This record gives sequence, C-alpha cells and structure tokens, in this order.
Amino acid sequence: MSVAETSLLPPTDLRERLAQLLMVRIGSNLPPIRRVHEDEQRVAELLKECPVGGLLLFNGVWPETRATLQRLQAISPQRLLVASDIERGAGQQVAGLTVFPHQRAFVDLPDAEAAVAEFCRTTATEAHAAGIDIIFGPVADVNSDPRNPIIATRAFGDDTVRAAELVAAYVQSCEAAGLMATAKHFPGHGDTHQDSHDAMPRVEASLETLHRRELVPFQAAIDAGVSLLMTAHVEYPALDASGTPATLSRPILVDLLRGEMGFKGVVCSDSLLMAGVRDRFDSEGALCLAALNAGVDFLLDVADPAGVVVALMAAIDDGRLTIERVDEAFDRVWGLKGRAASRPEVVEPTADDLAATEAVSEKIASAATRVVSAAPGALPLDPTKNLTCLVLKPHHRPTDPSEQPLAAALRGRFAAIRYFETGPEVDTTLAADILSGVPADAPLLVAMIVKPAAWHAFGLAPEQDRLIRQLLEARPVVVACLGVENALEGYPNAAVRLVTHSDVPSSQRALAAALVKA
Repeated sequence: MSVAETSLLPPTDLRERLAQLLMVRIGSNLPPIRRVHEDEQRVAELLKECPVGGLLLFNGVWPETRATLQRLQAISPQRLLVASDIERGAGQQVAGLTVFPHQRAFVDLPDAEAAVAEFCRTTATEAHAAGIDIIFGPVADVNSDPRNPIIATRAFGDDTVRAAELVAAYVQSCEAAGLMATAKHFPGHGDTHQDSHDAMPRVEASLETLHRRELVPFQAAIDAGVSLLMTAHVEYPALDASGTPATLSRPILVDLLRGEMGFKGVVCSDSLLMAGVRDRFDSEGALCLAALNAGVDFLLDVADPAGVVVALMAAIDDGRLTIERVDEAFDRVWGLKGRAASRPEVVEPTADDLAATEAVSEKIASAATRVVSAAPGALPLDPTKNLTCLVLKPHHRPTDPSEQPLAAALRGRFAAIRYFETGPEVDTTLAADILSGVPADAPLLVAMIVKPAAWHAFGLAPEQDRLIRQLLEARPVVVACLGVENALEGYPNAAVRLVTHSDVPSSQRALAAALVKA
C-alpha cells in the first residue's frame, strides 16, 4: 500500500485520533534559530513518539524545505497538514520564494481585488511547491486602534466595508487555487493596543459595535468559503461576560461563530505558546483541554504533544472531555487532510517563474508607495548627487542582514550613498556623524520601520524620535515610513513625507524609485 493510500485511512485508536488535533512547529525564527531542514531529525523522532496532525512551518529555505517535508510525509503514519504564517507570500517563511508587501499596501490600489487575487494565485503555487497546505491568512481584523502593536499593516486597513471586500477576495482566490485559507484573529484583534503574544488584550467595544465592525470581515470570509478560522487570545466582555478569551470561550466559538454566523469549517487556535492564554494554566495539557472544550478543533504550536495526549486521555477517562467532542474535531481536521491529499502535484517553479512573480510584488509595492506631503520643489531628488540615508529599525534580530535592501536600491539610483542604520539604542554622536557629510541645503533621507512584530516593541523609541527631530532642525529631511502611515504625523515640517505600508524588499526598492520619480 502506498504512503498516500495509508495516509487517507483514519486512525481508530483514540490516542492517535487525539494526536491528529495537534500541530507542532518545524523551524524557528526565534532563538534558538533553526531552518526547517535543520529541524527535520527532531520532528522525525517526534512523529515516532506522537503522530501529530500537522506542522507549523517557520524559517524554511527553497528548495530544501520541499525535500524535508516530502521525507517527513513519507514517514508519517498519517498525512501531515502543513501550515504557515505566509501572509506576505511563501517567501515570508521559505527564503528564495516570493515576498509581497503587507496587506495594507493593497487597500488603495485602483485594482485592489485583482492584485489580491494575483497574490493569492502566486502564493498558492509556491506554497504547494514547497509542501504547504494552509495559509494563516487573511488577517480579517479591522485595524481600528492606531496604537495596535500586532495588527497594523497586516490588516486591510480601518474601513470595515473595504476590509470585508478584500478579505472575501483573498479567501475566494486562495480556496479556488487549492490553498486552504485561515481568517484570523476571530472575533477581531484590531481594537487592541496590547500584543497577545505577551499580554492579555481586552476589547471593550459594545455588542453593537462588534457586530457592526469586528465581525463583518469574518462573516465575509465564511460566506466566501474559508476553510479555517483562527481564534484570538483576547477578551471580549460584550460577547462573554466572564472575561474568558476567545480561544477558551464556548459562547464565542460555538454560540456565536457556529450558531449565529454559520461557520462549518475548522477552528484553530493561535499559538498556544503565547502568554495571552498559556499563563492561565499550570500545564499545557490543561490549556489544550480548555481550548478543545471551548470549540477549538486544531491546537497550534503544542510544545509537548505526547504529554498533551496523555492529559486529554485522562480527561476522557474522568469525564472532563467527551468522545463526541473529540470525534467532532477529528472529522473536521480529517476533512482538510482529504482535500490536501487529493491536490494535484505541483511543478517546481523555475528561476524564470520566480523572476516573474517578483515582478508582480514590485508592481504592487510601487503602486502602494505614496507621497503624503511635499514642499514645493522637494521632489524628485537629484540622482546625480550624493544622498545620506538613515534607517531606523525597531529592534535587532539575529537574522537581520548587515544592511536593509534600501541601501542597495539607493546605490543603484544615486551617484553615491552614505548609509547609516540604528536600532532603538542610538549612539549620542550619530546625529553629528550624519550631518557632518551633508551640505547645509542638501536633503537627507530618514526611513523608519514601524510595523507589527510579535514579542517586540511597536513604534519608534524616544531616542529615535529625538534623532529625527535633531536632523529636522538642521537639514531638509525626507521622512519615509516603511510601515504605518500615522507614524508620519509627528513630523509635519519634513520636506517630504512618504509611506510604503510595508518594509519588505520590494517596498524598500519602491521607496528608492519614488525619490527620483518626476
């Protein structure tokens, strides 16, 4: 019997059925950093001990990730579902494939729905080639709080109707291409100013507001045929007066989502490693039991799957978990596996294919880059002259390149470049060092990266803000935000203000092009 045939036979052993409700990570972008192929042996050993239902993929590289997943599928007793946070294209988690701008960059495009559809088709093709079945996207949150540290540019903006339209287009296009979509973070993470990775946000909006704003894009996703919904580790007292976060709330996940909104697909949790829910329990098993009983079908980012299965078996034995609830969740997850297993084999993209899809990303990034304000005659900059550039980063990561892609893009367009880069800790001599090489009437470029990032601070550090103001007092400054537009509001006297809505490489190249565009 072939591996494909074996993987379509549902297990009858209760322990194995419980294991199918668990998804573990492979690879990591956080310390200790591991590529997917470097994590293969660990996952292979885990599958022998506990044949989990799926893999949550981080930090892959093309084409090694494809080969790694093929080998793991071959040894897994059941067909693995592979999911990934690839909101910005398959290249977000598989280096060498295409990276697109954040969702917010699509909103104001004249052909936004068509651009979203093209993104989805491209991402589906590349994801399938890599071995990925599920995209954890779209972000269906309405970014109604501009202080939001974790949604921001990941969402389709702050207009409910427009967000719903683009969420529906995203879901329809992904599902039509065979890539199972996941609307997140139900019932809405946009009206928060805390990050649920390390805190417990709370949405105080009224029931009427939630129905009018937060729930609309999720209903659009359901009506468009979305395969999965991901829960938010957020409290909604108007929906559950007990203050229980959505991931653990039966009133939200069963009464509202399934009863009122008619969702028939798979409910998956957000990462169960996040402090927003993890810190409520003494053990991972207790957390998983609570989520399963609340209505979660697929438990994501489980650290000790074998231990969780033991805990869930004990809960069945003493009546805290019913066989009926396990079977309900299992049948939903197994339905996804049948769809994934029946998908036609995908041909690996060629170098020409990848070049073509990169051109699509560049086109979207260029169209999304906008001049917010400019003094008369401030643009375009003169490409025959030298330009000094300062990039402000929100944090340092071990995986960061020595320079941002903006540096190379500027070198290709100006006579010479002086490039500076700093994180939140600013050297006291940096302003003087920058100004020493800039003539009194010459402009300089400050590009700030202000974007959502898990477990990291959002926005500029006070030292970075002071540095910008020092430069503004001394020279005509072009201030560009590679992220949220409202970060520009504090610098109305800048000679030029631009926004790209994203910091991905194509958006940084689009910024460089905009500076010299007549």
